[in-house]
Amino acid sequence: MILIPPFIVFFIAAVLVLVLRGWPRAVASILIPLVSLANLWGTPSGEYATISLMQFELVFFSVDRLSLLFGYLFHVAALIAVVYSLHVRDTLQQSVSLLYAGSALGAVFAGDLMTLFLFWELLALTSVFLVWARRSAASYGAGLRYLIMHILSGLLLLVGIVIYSRTDPSLAIGHIGLEMGAAGWLMFIAFGIKCAFPFFHSWLTDAYPESTPTGTVFLSAFTTKVAVYALARTFPGTELLVYIGAAMACFPIFYAVIENDLRRVLAYSLINQLGFMVVGIGIGTALAINGAVAHAFNDVIFKGLLFMSMGAVLHVTGKINGSELGGLYKTMPKTTVLCIIGAASISAFPLFSGFVSKSMVMSAALKNGYDWVWLVLLFASAGVFHHAGIKIPYFAFFAHDSGIRAKEPPLNMLIAMSIAAALCLVVGIYPQALYQLLPHQVAYTPYDMTHVLTQLQLLFFSALAFVWLNLRRLYPPELPSVNLDVDWVYRRWLPTRVQRTAEAAFQLDSRVRSAARAGVGNLIDAISSHHKPDGLLARNWLTGSMVAGVVLLLGFYLLLGFAL
Repeated sequence: MILIPPFIVFFIAAVLVLVLRGWPRAVASILIPLVSLANLWGTPSGEYATISLMQFELVFFSVDRLSLLFGYLFHVAALIAVVYSLHVRDTLQQSVSLLYAGSALGAVFAGDLMTLFLFWELLALTSVFLVWARRSAASYGAGLRYLIMHILSGLLLLVGIVIYSRTDPSLAIGHIGLEMGAAGWLMFIAFGIKCAFPFFHSWLTDAYPESTPTGTVFLSAFTTKVAVYALARTFPGTELLVYIGAAMACFPIFYAVIENDLRRVLAYSLINQLGFMVVGIGIGTALAINGAVAHAFNDVIFKGLLFMSMGAVLHVTGKINGSELGGLYKTMPKTTVLCIIGAASISAFPLFSGFVSKSMVMSAALKNGYDWVWLVLLFASAGVFHHAGIKIPYFAFFAHDSGIRAKEPPLNMLIAMSIAAALCLVVGIYPQALYQLLPHQVAYTPYDMTHVLTQLQLLFFSALAFVWLNLRRLYPPELPSVNLDVDWVYRRWLPTRVQRTAEAAFQLDSRVRSAARAGVGNLIDAISSHHKPDGLLARNWLTGSMVAGVVLLLGFYLLLGFAL
């Protein structure tokens, strides 16, 4: 059996896409994830493809149950995204998409920190082209900000690795923890930036909505999930993550409710779902870790489905603001149904995928004494039902009739969305299919009376609140606006301060120059006044006066000589 690291297969595919055209390119793009998945399927645990470089042993293909789960997930996500983007005629975008997917696979199968760093940087460099692929001024700006944040993450990771190497020269990836001091904290923050921790999250809500409809589907699948994998691998059981995750699950709700751009709503929703995963990793028990990675698996599928449905709307209408859409169910019934399946999954309706993983994290919180965290997650579940489960399909396909009569998207888009919708249902109805892949043995039953009734009550009262707020006209209206949160600091406050400081500096410079010019002018006038025809130094002096002056000067010199 030939074991080829999956990233090599994807990198070769990226080169093929550059040279192929038409249907050969499409066939190659679809076959590559399938061939690579077949190569990966059933690979025994172990380390393969090792290279010695200087004093380091780089491991490019380290396999265990955790990396295998993410490996399977990334292959499925890449296949769905490739099918969704078959109609795109942008060679660079299609090639970079495969490089990006290959970089994510390289990161999760990295057996040492240096190899992880290598693919960590490749993730940043390849993914930014998916933001720039929209070729608009907004996407260029957002991509630049995105790149700066991810380069910062890479630098922190590299410095952390260098410090860590003093303790463990092998740099093998395992539990690190914050008790490692500076090395641990630097790597923790590096992973946190990519995982969209609070105050580091704005790159996500800034860049993802500015990407192309197909680029956003790729972006939503890989970067943040690689960070979740890295945290699960190196910081399981770190209690600080419980509180960070709880904050991540809650704060995006408020921004998502008032946001008009529906893809930006989904970006906030992505942070909300990441919060559940981070809480699970922070609790660190077998059930919690299983819940975290299972939710990562489901989130890639149902969040991808929602991004695809909104991408389809953007593709056929050219609009994505909730204030400009509505009534599309009349001409886009298939997209509407597929979007509702994604909305039901992210809202954790029973028999949909979100229910079987989100409840694992919440049960782990209760079992480990995090009762108030469980309440926070319950509130977050109600919030995500509001902004992603109801708001997205309601304002895009129902609400008021916008008068837009768009057709269904291309067939490849519908097929990709149908595959994702089918997976949402399969995992929701038969969760054992997913549970068998989890890193720890599972003895968990999601469909007991307590879980189902609690969730149904939560969803019922959340829907009731949405209806009541709408009827009372208390629900935040969809207004044409751009909402900023932390990015207000560097998109508004910092540029304003820099501009004012620069203006003050220029004014000060102008005043100093004027004063200097005036001083030089006065000095020249003073000197010239002594040399002009009637000036002091231009006058005629009597010989006697000159002799008197010389005598005085000699007398002064003699006095000075005696004194010294």
